[in-house]
Amino acid sequence: MNDSPSCSVIIPILNEATLIRPLVDQLVTVRGITEIIVVDGGSSDATLEILEKITASAEHSPAPVIVRVTASEPGRAQQMNRGAALSTADILVFLHADTRLPADALDGLTAAHHSGRVWGRFDVDFDSQNWAMRVIAWFMNHRSALTGIATGDQAIFVRRHIFEQIGGFPQIPLMEDIALSKQLKRATKPYRIRTPVITAARRWQAHGVLATIGCMWGNRLLYRMGVSPSRLAARYRHVR
Repeated sequence: MNDSPSCSVIIPILNEATLIRPLVDQLVTVRGITEIIVVDGGSSDATLEILEKITASAEHSPAPVIVRVTASEPGRAQQMNRGAALSTADILVFLHADTRLPADALDGLTAAHHSGRVWGRFDVDFDSQNWAMRVIAWFMNHRSALTGIATGDQAIFVRRHIFEQIGGFPQIPLMEDIALSKQLKRATKPYRIRTPVITAARRWQAHGVLATIGCMWGNRLLYRMGVSPSRLAARYRHVR
């Protein structure tokens, strides 16, 4: 698609030594990605060593993708804001370390850019063929379509100048994606890219589908009732 925007992928990480190399290797093959910004929140495993090797090899690579690594205080909101501050791209794509963009992501991002919408999200699917995970993905996608609220698993994207205008993600320890969605909805409805990102089912499998759903939905209900994100963060930490 012609007249495509430049796109920056911002990845907040913490102790993701097993995931970061495959993620970057996959992202550099996605057409249209101009920069990858990895923001470490204080990893204590081999993540930083791996990132050093990635950036060293990227400097000598003919691929037109810039890979940057920086650090911030721990917390996804802080980390993603730090990455956004370093970006020079038209579109910011916020991606979890266990999520993969589709190869044709640029087509959807370009369509979104020319649609008049200033932000959006992808549909989501899981790296599992389990029927329960398929049902969860269906509900996640349709919930977002109905409410206009996106979550981090859905690879939220936004025009950089709009993100800067609203001050970025609210500096809260949890629900930063929902809070950002509510702010952005005041500007436009989100643009839905139906080609899904693929996210890991690891936390669902580790803690159980029903327990994970109960914790997530419970936290969202409590958040809507006014419970502070700080209190909710302690409750949610074991599944995040």
